[in-house]
Amino acid sequence: MSAVLEFPQRHAVSAQEYVRMSEAGVFAPDARLELIEGEIIEMAPIGSPHAGAVKILNRFFVRLAGDLAIVSVQDPLIIGDRSVPQPDLALLRPRADSYSNSHPSAADVLLVVEVSDSTLRFDIETKIPLYARFGIAEAWVVDVQARVLRVFRDPGASGYRTSLVVSGGESVNALALPAVVVAVSALFPK
Repeated sequence: MSAVLEFPQRHAVSAQEYVRMSEAGVFAPDARLELIEGEIIEMAPIGSPHAGAVKILNRFFVRLAGDLAIVSVQDPLIIGDRSVPQPDLALLRPRADSYSNSHPSAADVLLVVEVSDSTLRFDIETKIPLYARFGIAEAWVVDVQARVLRVFRDPGASGYRTSLVVSGGESVNALALPAVVVAVSALFPK
């Protein structure tokens, strides 16, 4: 006699399973996916303003961080047992293997940056609280539509306790790397 389920059962994917599936080629090579809280999420396509902001930040971070951090661009992070987001940029603690032996974890992250063109609500309501719960000290969201930088600091179990919006001619520095100063106006060329 077989049991009858009233509702279909979901299977939450673990970070380990997700990484193994990716390494085994289960996903199409061009698939843009993230694992968030056990669910595989298809990421939005990258538009020109989004791509441009990532390139600008990458140039700033590489130049200003130097050997103090590894700049990671759209690479996986292992966040707990059930999440493998791919932030647009992350500044990581230097490591001799440059993370070729394993993906970085939350403990390796000095700063995480999401660039939001069409995904602002998801980034603010889902990804930013996830980063806070796992103790990532600082997260930035580049809000392409509003042309502002949203800064989140002081993580806790219920989210970041400090947030600010930086706009116009203002600048902000990364807490872990004070030499990394970004002028908001430079993120949005005319």
